Amino acid sequence: MIQPNFRTLDLNLLRVFDEVMAERNLTRAAHNLSMTQPAVSNALRRLRDALGDDLVKRAGYGVEPTPVGMALWPTVRDALAQLRQSLAPGGFEPAQADHTFVLSMADATAAKIVPGLMDILEHEAPGLTLRILPLTTRDPRPLLDTGGVDLAIGHFPGVLAELGAVHLQEQSPLFLHQRLYDGEYVVVLRRGHPLAAQPISLDAYCEARHLLVSFSGRPFGFVDEALAALSRQRRVVLTVNQFFTAGQVVATTDLLTVLPRHFVGATGIEDRLARLELPLAVPAVHIDAVWRRQAEHHGAHRWLRQAIARASAISMAGGARAHNAGHEDPAAQ
Repeated sequence: MIQPNFRTLDLNLLRVFDEVMAERNLTRAAHNLSMTQPAVSNALRRLRDALGDDLVKRAGYGVEPTPVGMALWPTVRDALAQLRQSLAPGGFEPAQADHTFVLSMADATAAKIVPGLMDILEHEAPGLTLRILPLTTRDPRPLLDTGGVDLAIGHFPGVLAELGAVHLQEQSPLFLHQRLYDGEYVVVLRRGHPLAAQPISLDAYCEARHLLVSFSGRPFGFVDEALAALSRQRRVVLTVNQFFTAGQVVATTDLLTVLPRHFVGATGIEDRLARLELPLAVPAVHIDAVWRRQAEHHGAHRWLRQAIARASAISMAGGARAHNAGHEDPAAQ
């Protein structure tokens, strides 16, 4: 990477670079910027010439960043966000906003939050665009740190414990979080399964064949941890990374799985599934939003976090239409 002459660098090129990195697609970036695709390509070429690196390369139907581009993006994104905030402090107007946000969450979480969130966007911020990426980790901090994701939603007990330890040491954490709701998990199996007719015992549960939903692919989850504390274990014969896939598989096999209670109805095959209470106590499954500290006071990001909290609260209350729920932040109540 060559040393650019900052005095002659066209800062508009950085805005194009930021949008391309957010979308990973020149056509979508051009649309968001109200530019033509050749104009976006030309802007990238000029920035490459100034910095001495390709920054992004073609990959499939879009582009992917070079190591230099990935390292540069968080700084560019933060600088642009701070500039917007300085030019219009507290002036974020949802109805006029045209931001694109990238969120990461599991399919079960998305089924609970996204319908209400889209209702809010439709009525209050129709120009906002969301990209939902699958959550593949219990530690989203690397995704957030690179700027590839604006906000992650999920069950992150290890991350929250570390952030709490940082607070106890009176240090400023690099990431912040907000509790959205508590998940409740149940045993799910096909209707007609030999174990579906009555409450399942711990012995029967351990002796059955199990399907585990694991974002990382690791065949050991929070249920296994709870079983280990009782000196028990179950046999996991299949591991998948989506709750929806788990529901489809157990509906046609004799495998047992554990799913969020609310998600069973969202599978579209609830009539083919039976639910049983877990035969052992498991820790509460808290669902939290996590984001980088730099985004804390950015108007658009703050509004999005509040909209997500509202959508979560409406979902927990039974699905009333979110845009009638008011604009208060439930976290402040």
